[in-house]
Amino acid sequence: MSEGPSPEFATYQEKVRGTNINEKTLLATDYLNHFNEVVMMIDMLPDMPDCLDMVKEWQPKPYKDHFRDSTIADKDLAIEAYDHVDPLHKKAFEETISQVDTAIFNAVAVAEEAIATGDMDYLRFQISESAQGIHRLTERLSAIVHGTADLSGLEEQQDEAVMDQNDIDALFN
Repeated sequence: MSEGPSPEFATYQEKVRGTNINEKTLLATDYLNHFNEVVMMIDMLPDMPDCLDMVKEWQPKPYKDHFRDSTIADKDLAIEAYDHVDPLHKKAFEETISQVDTAIFNAVAVAEEAIATGDMDYLRFQISESAQGIHRLTERLSAIVHGTADLSGLEEQQDEAVMDQNDIDALFN
């Protein structure tokens, strides 16, 4: 079975009430801003290919680091609460972040290649394709933050992984 929330989860749900940190998940929507700016710039590349250098400067940033560098009022609480996010939500959140990071890097590589050829129609097509994928992933990330994402498949995967490990362990006993 999958591991549940920490014993302090309910305490943190109370602590985050009235902040920009979601009570249901203990995740803050402000983290999504880390992606919003670069996604907007990627969307603009077909019309402003000279923005590519700025897009290339973007780097992934872990959740806690984002808040350490943030100026929002609840940044310390966001960092503290992250340690108490339900493991299933945290796993889905971190896996989706990894997918968004990869999708952004792939979009930058495709854009760089298209800009080098000078084919702006090709660039527009490639950015459109890349942006659709990134937008779907950031929508999923938002749903995870807000506690509205369907994580049932992820829970089954976690349970299967535990069962498989138990089966493996039984072979050695």
